[in-house]
Amino acid sequence: MPYPHVGPKGLGQVAQQAAQVLYQHRLVSTRQLHYLITPHHTRNEYLRRQLHTLRETGMAEAVGRRTTGQTELLWWLTEKGAHAVESVGLLPQRPYRMSPEAALGPLQEHTLATVETGLAFVNWARRLGHECGALDWAPETAHYYRDDARPGEDLSLVPDAVLNYVHTDTKAKQRTLLTFFIEVDRTQMTIARLAQKLHAYAAYHTFTPPQPSSRGTKAGRRTAATPAWRYRYPAFPRLLLVLTGASESRLAGRMADLRSLAASDPALTNTGLRAGVTTLDLLRDRGPFEAIFTPVLGPAGLTDAWLRPQALAA
Repeated sequence: MPYPHVGPKGLGQVAQQAAQVLYQHRLVSTRQLHYLITPHHTRNEYLRRQLHTLRETGMAEAVGRRTTGQTELLWWLTEKGAHAVESVGLLPQRPYRMSPEAALGPLQEHTLATVETGLAFVNWARRLGHECGALDWAPETAHYYRDDARPGEDLSLVPDAVLNYVHTDTKAKQRTLLTFFIEVDRTQMTIARLAQKLHAYAAYHTFTPPQPSSRGTKAGRRTAATPAWRYRYPAFPRLLLVLTGASESRLAGRMADLRSLAASDPALTNTGLRAGVTTLDLLRDRGPFEAIFTPVLGPAGLTDAWLRPQALAA
């Protein structure tokens, strides 16, 4: 379905795909868009022309960012572009709107790092014959819960992204949908605050909404309590923490500190939460199905994104 109100020639397919990616992920660099949308093109001139068409029609804007001696453009949708995507109805509506101030603001690097994390999954899915595309993760989706440590409060858990990935085992002829909670840490928050986010995931894992009134049911009969997450997911998503923005030694120390704090939190030690931590460099270079994740809880031996214990490679 073409996008309305964009001129007599409309938009090409690549421009429409770019608009959807920008709507979903808010701020994306030209390089990231290239690998997400047109990876089969050895050069990205065609994509650049399509992006400039979006800008000429008033649907997108861009700002330059200096990196590694070069300037790259960061793109986002204008209000007009967002309305055009919403009118087609292919994506869930998102209230967030990017602005020039936000694109240049302190959340710029974190937003791009979250996209880079999703891009790593997309790239490795292509290499491994699995399925994960540019729209298979959604940033900042709220999950409401209550915590026994804060009685009476309605709380909101907002992962940096919820990512869906179809793992295909060709030998076993088996396809498995894996859902991940993604938290990207650029070492901007204290380690105590990062540990508190882990606590929030544990609380959401165990949160069971109040059951409706039992009036009208037979005496003594009770309805089994259902955890809130079961209304959204067939299995509780694995939690992956991806660290970046500092030296390798500093990130390794941060992992160790996080494990220490997690081990001292009873809410974490008594839950079935599966959580692993790695670096963005390792995720990009080796992929999610190599032994690159350190479990946040339990023994520190490395494992892959399945978060099952795995012996270290020789």
